[in-house]
Amino acid sequence: MESLTNLVAYGNRTLEVARYKDYCPNGLQVAGRESVHKVVSGVTASASFLDAALQAEADAVLVHHGYFWKGEDPALVGMKYQRLQRLIKHDVALLAYHLPLDCHAEFGNNAQLAKRFGLQVTATHTAGDVEGLLWEGQLASPVSAAEFVGHINASLGRTCVAVGRQSHDIQRVAWCSGGGQRFVNDAARLDVDAYLSGEISEQTTHEAQEQDLLYVAMGHHASERYGVRAYGEHLASVFGIKHEHINIENPA
Repeated sequence: MESLTNLVAYGNRTLEVARYKDYCPNGLQVAGRESVHKVVSGVTASASFLDAALQAEADAVLVHHGYFWKGEDPALVGMKYQRLQRLIKHDVALLAYHLPLDCHAEFGNNAQLAKRFGLQVTATHTAGDVEGLLWEGQLASPVSAAEFVGHINASLGRTCVAVGRQSHDIQRVAWCSGGGQRFVNDAARLDVDAYLSGEISEQTTHEAQEQDLLYVAMGHHASERYGVRAYGEHLASVFGIKHEHINIENPA
């Protein structure tokens, strides 16, 4: 058992929450019971995830995509009310970390993708005014574009969308989890062979093709499954509490 207060304070320090100007509040978003025996992690605090977490007897839930995003209607009605009602009724806390769980050097989505794909990290870069959001690295040896895409597909257990450069070998790679397709031009300026992110926009295909760059859209959800799980496992090991990761599949 650990106190919610200590878990929140530890997360704020470890994930360096104060560094980020984000689109949402990071850390404790919804209060809950003070004694935490079990944390359940997942990508997004959707109704289906919350139902599964409650079934798993969570005292607190830990997510990458929480609530209270900039520009959204602040009224607690409809879907938002239904989600919050689940947490408040059962006295379950919500911890959410967005940019801090993209950029963290050990538990972040980008760090976990590097580990999963066998990429040696060589540098991190500022993108969208966020320091350390765009990562750069390399494979141990060059592979064909087809082999590289196949490796990404197998590692994620899904078929990704690949556009642009297909005829050259791949060794130097840049990546940014989630909605980082808007940084494809930043990646091209690094003179890498391939760029990985979560989503693909209409213009991304043209930008990749015209800059001789392989672009792989992994899926927003698929590219951000691993950071929150790694951090949940870390909390369990540090504080001696239970942790369970629940993945609610999402094709996007």
